[in-house]
Amino acid sequence: MSLQGEQAPGFSLETTTGEERSLADAVEDGPAVVLVNRGHWCSFCAEQLQTFSEVEYDLWFNDDVTVLPIVTDPVGDLVEMRDRYDLSLQLLADPDGEVTEQYSGTEQTSHGLTGIAATYVVDEDGVVQYEQVADHPGDRTYGNWVRYFVRNGYQDPFSG
Repeated sequence: MSLQGEQAPGFSLETTTGEERSLADAVEDGPAVVLVNRGHWCSFCAEQLQTFSEVEYDLWFNDDVTVLPIVTDPVGDLVEMRDRYDLSLQLLADPDGEVTEQYSGTEQTSHGLTGIAATYVVDEDGVVQYEQVADHPGDRTYGNWVRYFVRNGYQDPFSG
């Protein structure tokens, strides 16, 4: 089921700082980017998160965009991931996969329950303006592309 053009499912999850972050609070100030990641062990996830870590401040400062990376792991594992990859992003823990299931879905792997990697751009009204669900674990949307997408009025900046 695609969420493109639909109201994004609401959520509130614990972050790697121990605070609760909600989608509703994020979109009060501007758009939000919801990233679904497979797990703290995923190198493709780390690579994608690093690209968002590099543009997060610029997105927030210039466009009021909040980045919300959701990972199907407990907070302790996410703190280790954040620190290992020197991420400025605070990761959101969804260890039971309830939120992830509402977005791209979950699957059982050799690592246990994992999210299916996906990127969503949610506008100020809570509507999904962009959805990319990975066909395979390495299939990702990166931070710089999302920055251009938002600044181009939710249009693909590289088409036509």
